[in-house]
Amino acid sequence: MDAYESTPERERYEVVVVGGGAAGLSAALVLGRSRRRTLLVDAGEPRNAPAAHMQGYLSRDGMSPAEFLEVGRREIAAYGVERRAGRVTEAVPDAADGFVVTVDGGPTVRARRLIVTTGLVDELPAIDGVAERWGRDVLHCPYCHGWEVRDQAFGVIAHPVMGAHQALLVSQWSDDVTLFPHTAAALTEEDLGRVAAAGITVVTGEVAGLVVEEDRMTGVRMTDGRIVERSVLFAGTRMTPRDELLTALGAATHDTPLGAFVTVDATGLTSVPGVWAAGNAIGPAEQVINAASGGYRAGVAVNAELTLTDLDREAATRAGG
Repeated sequence: MDAYESTPERERYEVVVVGGGAAGLSAALVLGRSRRRTLLVDAGEPRNAPAAHMQGYLSRDGMSPAEFLEVGRREIAAYGVERRAGRVTEAVPDAADGFVVTVDGGPTVRARRLIVTTGLVDELPAIDGVAERWGRDVLHCPYCHGWEVRDQAFGVIAHPVMGAHQALLVSQWSDDVTLFPHTAAALTEEDLGRVAAAGITVVTGEVAGLVVEEDRMTGVRMTDGRIVERSVLFAGTRMTPRDELLTALGAATHDTPLGAFVTVDATGLTSVPGVWAAGNAIGPAEQVINAASGGYRAGVAVNAELTLTDLDREAATRAGG
């Protein structure tokens, strides 16, 4: 009997899913329906919590993130998935097939496989008022919010890496777009040509803060005192994946223009045997619907891998008499 099988059943899971957002819930749903004993550990820190609604998710367009999570939690519970509030602080491969997982420094559990869906953290520009208005009239994704603020007066803080890209993109939703280069590098000749073609106004100088009146953004205040009237501000963020668990296990990463992210194959398998990852932990562009899809793929892959592993072991036992 190996270490996994000798562990008390209440502390033994076939799969531990780390992270309770769209990716984690989707993976857990597949695994529960596959009759796998699954534990989902949820720190309760979804990236889209500040948003009132989520858009672009077929059949769930306009649903609040909180309602989406509540529905998902009810669905996984119906298939016997156990959900535990907390944070996985450590996962260590054991000598046998699987991992020893510690939740918030408490008692350990054993898991044969891991799916990590811990997302990322958005570091906002250090501009007065941006954090307070985040998810309301300070936005980052036009696919998530563009329709709702269409035809308003847009401001865009140039991204330190992507430059004018976001301003060019949001011009699809408004003809009144002002780009604030702020502290970003000078625009390239190509960007300047595109900015002019889109009719985007460029306001040079650093941004000091936002002007808010009656709980509504009305303008952008420059350090020299100028006020540029705007009703919506798009601001790119510095995205830091919550991948400490994955990197501690030795998962390989790769560089992107927006930083290093864990490398996975088409199913979400990392370079660490037995460890899958999905959602924003593996990339900056995973919207809610993409994250749910990635979690589903990972859940299917884990179930198939466990099935074949167990059948191969049984076949070897039979062949050995």
